[in-house]
Amino acid sequence: MSLSITLIIIIATVLVSLQGFNNQEFMYKLAFSPYDVKHHGRQYKFITHLFVHADWGHLIFNMISFYMFGEMMESQLVLEYGLVTGKLHFVLIYFLGGFFATIWPMARNHDNPAYVSLGASGAVSSLIFAAILWYPTMQLGLIFIPGIMIPAYIFGPLYLAFEFWAFKRGKTNIAHDAHIGGAIFGIIYILIINIEKGKELISLIFG
Repeated sequence: MSLSITLIIIIATVLVSLQGFNNQEFMYKLAFSPYDVKHHGRQYKFITHLFVHADWGHLIFNMISFYMFGEMMESQLVLEYGLVTGKLHFVLIYFLGGFFATIWPMARNHDNPAYVSLGASGAVSSLIFAAILWYPTMQLGLIFIPGIMIPAYIFGPLYLAFEFWAFKRGKTNIAHDAHIGGAIFGIIYILIINIEKGKELISLIFG
């Protein structure tokens, strides 16, 4: 039985992150640095930052979130578009979402040598919002408020509103701008490949 793309990415991410935990130089070599990209031509960092994480908590949270939504979306995309095309769509949502998540930080920090970010949060955000658009009525909960579930089409806007607020507040080390960028890409990608999902969401909200 072959592994899903989701599990392959998780295994690779865990292995690379473990190496980063034991070797700070290796971690920062792969981490996203807009300054390095612009001034030293290290464009590979647009993607490699997805595979390294700051600590166990950061890694576990991202990989659990990725597994929950990744397995679901991968299987549904394969069901909708076939094995090869479906898996290709899944890979593009994840990795292009991770790339798109760096655009805003890149624009803001390309001359700031102190700015460094790492982790798969932007790519995971892209996948989560692709899933929200695909299944707008699924019930989602908040980790810090157990037992409360709300429809995905309500959860999504609330999440984005929080990310914008947290970004403007600017008092954490979390890359909220990357989360927003990834989320926007996930929505756009699904609208491109299946506009009916957008129409269904509009009908759900206003119908």
